[in-house]
Amino acid sequence: MINSVQLKNFGPLTEIDWKSLGPINLVIGNNGCGKSFLLKAMYSAVRTLESYKRGDNPKNAADILFEKLYWTFQSEKLGDLATKSCDDPLSFNLTIDQKSFDYSFGKDTLKVIGSLKNEASPRSSDSIYLPAKEVLSLHHIILESRDRDLIFGFDDTYYDLAKALQKPLRGKFGQSITDVPTGDPTEDKKIETRVYFRKTSNNAREILENILDGKIEYDKNQNRWFFKKGKQRFDIGVTAEGIKKISILDILLGNGYLDSNSIVFIDEPEAALHPEAISKLLDIISLLAQCGIQFFIASHSYFVIKKLFLIAQQQQLSIPVLSKEGDSWQQSDLLHDMPDNPIIDESIRLYEEEVELAFR
Repeated sequence: MINSVQLKNFGPLTEIDWKSLGPINLVIGNNGCGKSFLLKAMYSAVRTLESYKRGDNPKNAADILFEKLYWTFQSEKLGDLATKSCDDPLSFNLTIDQKSFDYSFGKDTLKVIGSLKNEASPRSSDSIYLPAKEVLSLHHIILESRDRDLIFGFDDTYYDLAKALQKPLRGKFGQSITDVPTGDPTEDKKIETRVYFRKTSNNAREILENILDGKIEYDKNQNRWFFKKGKQRFDIGVTAEGIKKISILDILLGNGYLDSNSIVFIDEPEAALHPEAISKLLDIISLLAQCGIQFFIASHSYFVIKKLFLIAQQQQLSIPVLSKEGDSWQQSDLLHDMPDNPIIDESIRLYEEEVELAFR
């Protein structure tokens, strides 16, 4: 689990020091303030640790990180990621499982990260970034543009997700032969965690399918996704974007890509979803967070903030919030109160305007 993140002079983010992170974490602010930039910076670091020393991969962490930053931010010169209005170098530090992953570079850096200090262990789990826009209808285009053409356009958040969706579905799964207790306390604890996660995943998928009133299927022969409702099957292109977006999480749970140590970054979960679906989706996120998945959510929706506030109060759960106020970032916790933020201020202003009209 990510414990904290600190960065300076990283694009639009001049300085952030976000500590005491929890199972669910929220970043809020107006458009263009750097919410997605922060999530992508964190994602690039986590995916570097998940590729480093995996299998027979011979690349060192610095080379993997460069490629991840290059294809995620799609900047031809690495130094262009450093804040242009400041002469100081870009610096980034992520503490994960209480161990540090730290790097820095200046504006003149081209393709080599010279300063990288990594104390963190390689990760065997897989994490994912869910962009604001769904990818199912663009799935084959994303893969082709990157696998064959190797061109900028769809960044690594889209490409990694498209590849993750290719993993075949396993359907509903329960206890397997590898889940039989061994008598070893340490191993049996891992088995218990694995079984609990599978049961929770099944519950989450049932809720997701109820929201969808159907399910997404992949046709290998046609190399296309379809939405199946009852006996009817619809092309993914004519399926509502909200359905496609929710289906992505269902697929990642169904094909086993996500496990109890995964970290999920979600950009604008409210996009293309009506308030009831947003509420149910956040209930599912809360359920999955209880069995180990860590979530980082970027949003500018009052519905998202309010629902997470209610979850924090109902479960007495710490939900750290990082919010942009003016020129600085402020930290708060939904367990204690709703944060001051222009998003909430505007919601209050509209409510007061409605009350004023009612009494005229």
